[in-house]
Amino acid sequence: MDIYLFIEKFALILVIFGITMGVALYSTLAERKVAAFMQDRPGPNRAGWGGVLQPLADGLKMFTKEDFIPDTPNRFLFILGPGLFIVTALMTSAVVPWGATLDFFGRAVSLQVADINVAILFVFGVVSIGVYGIMIGGWASNNKFGLLGAVRASSQMISYEVAMGLSIIAVLMMTGSLSLKTITEQQHGFIDWQGHWLSWNVFKQPIAFLIFLVCAFAETNRTPFDLPECESELVGGYHTEYSSMKLGFYLFAEYINMFISSALISIIFFGGYNYPGMDGVANMFGGNIAVLLGVGVLFAKIFFFIFFYMWVRWTVPRFRYDQLMNLGWKILIPLAIFNIVVTGGVILFLAK
Repeated sequence: MDIYLFIEKFALILVIFGITMGVALYSTLAERKVAAFMQDRPGPNRAGWGGVLQPLADGLKMFTKEDFIPDTPNRFLFILGPGLFIVTALMTSAVVPWGATLDFFGRAVSLQVADINVAILFVFGVVSIGVYGIMIGGWASNNKFGLLGAVRASSQMISYEVAMGLSIIAVLMMTGSLSLKTITEQQHGFIDWQGHWLSWNVFKQPIAFLIFLVCAFAETNRTPFDLPECESELVGGYHTEYSSMKLGFYLFAEYINMFISSALISIIFFGGYNYPGMDGVANMFGGNIAVLLGVGVLFAKIFFFIFFYMWVRWTVPRFRYDQLMNLGWKILIPLAIFNIVVTGGVILFLAK
């Protein structure tokens, strides 16, 4: 293996890990600030200027709290649960294309850790493994409320993974690739001057986008689909018995999943690092400037969807569990299948 390639990938992994943890850390502050704004109150403003050090104070508190482990015959699984959940959340960032290729001293540097041709399958496979982190933690807690929350979470996530996967099939039928890099490149710019306007997939597959967006809320256990951990019914849900950084891992993993799902929405439907006029920027200021601006554009899209998650949390009331299941199985899955049939018909019609 090329030693320079190894150094590039290792450095990129460290940078992505740092950004992911930083975004997850400060998403907690952003959520509290958004909630405070919507409820007409100041929010956290004591630790640092405007509360900017509050996430660091919360992290320190998590590390220094007493690590309580209940009287359970499955101590190993109790410890494994949150670790498995946060590891699977971090693994999904490996196949995300964060930008195009940089020209660094005559060497092409890719801003993607692993450009595999089955990236979407990798993401869905890793996310499916993450369900075990919740289920194992809730079951090993030896607590009825924890077990109920774990059962709710696993059934909810598995159910909505079906609709999410079906919604992506319609996009894959149009793109012909499972590679996130290829899907992003096919949405080059915003307007294709060869005659194809509005190249982003959201304009070609609006139904798939809406289904994927709703399923992303359910997959990340966010309101109005936060039934696995709703405190009013389950005293905290699957992480009821957790404390210290084990609880922190569960909470951090939720924000990491929110960050990665926002990245996937931006890449699959909103062009990823593509933006209007990017070819003009490359011709005028150089390729590297255009690439770095594209990275900034991608993160702007991601931060918008993270804000959207928070906005919905403090706006829409929680569903009942039967409503949640009816929406997933009786509405979203049939709608996704209908969208696949329509997409196939349109592709066959245009191919003639």
